[in-house]
Amino acid sequence: MRSVELSIRGHVQGVGFRWAMRAEAERLGVTGWVRNRRDGTVEARVTGTSAAVDAIVSWASQGPPLARVERVEARETDTDATNDTAFEIRASA
Repeated sequence: MRSVELSIRGHVQGVGFRWAMRAEAERLGVTGWVRNRRDGTVEARVTGTSAAVDAIVSWASQGPPLARVERVEARETDTDATNDTAFEIRASA
């Protein structure tokens, strides 16, 4: 298992990014969460197989049709620190 924290920049709020990411995460079998940040970015933590994590990171670089992703920053995190059992949309931070 592998965990990655993502910071997604661009026109990524108000375009259904979080809901689309949750659907993609569920399709891939990835757990974790996604939320909007006050600075206009979307932040997420994803945990899954290496292939599934790579796939969701790749998906995030495009996002849903109305998104205009400029950059995705990915940082490996400690898998043991996560205990997510599903993928959820969290309140803005």
